[in-house]
Amino acid sequence: MAALRKEVKLFIVRSLAQFNTPEETARLVNEEYKNLNVSRQQCERYDPTKRAGKDLSTELKKEFEATRKDFLGKPENIPIANLVVRLQRYENMFQGTKNNALRLKIQEQAAKDMGGQFTNKTESSIKNEVSYPSGLGHFYGRKTSNPESST
Repeated sequence: MAALRKEVKLFIVRSLAQFNTPEETARLVNEEYKNLNVSRQQCERYDPTKRAGKDLSTELKKEFEATRKDFLGKPENIPIANLVVRLQRYENMFQGTKNNALRLKIQEQAAKDMGGQFTNKTESSIKNEVSYPSGLGHFYGRKTSNPESST
């Protein structure tokens, strides 16, 4: 097992921090760096959350933690989290299929996304007021998120 350059180590650490498996990371490294052949076990050594990565250097641990924090803090960086990207993918699927039942499902899903069915926003009776529910009161059908009035 050859020693890896710092650039490759950082690539592996960042990939693992974004919840890619060691196997996926090894495949990505082998695609990105054609002259390398990195194994799943070798990638696992760069994940500080795994037993094999317990001896990872402080610098790489900090990079892992910073990358993971940034990844979890910005879901809009994930393409499928963006409404426009989802709608474009629905359109591509819709155009690519002749199955009418599937086409109806795709249309229904696009309509749900456009209608805001998958958000935490709730409309208020006050004009232009939108609130975000806290707790599970909205889930259980309570009209308010105030704990004193929801019992």
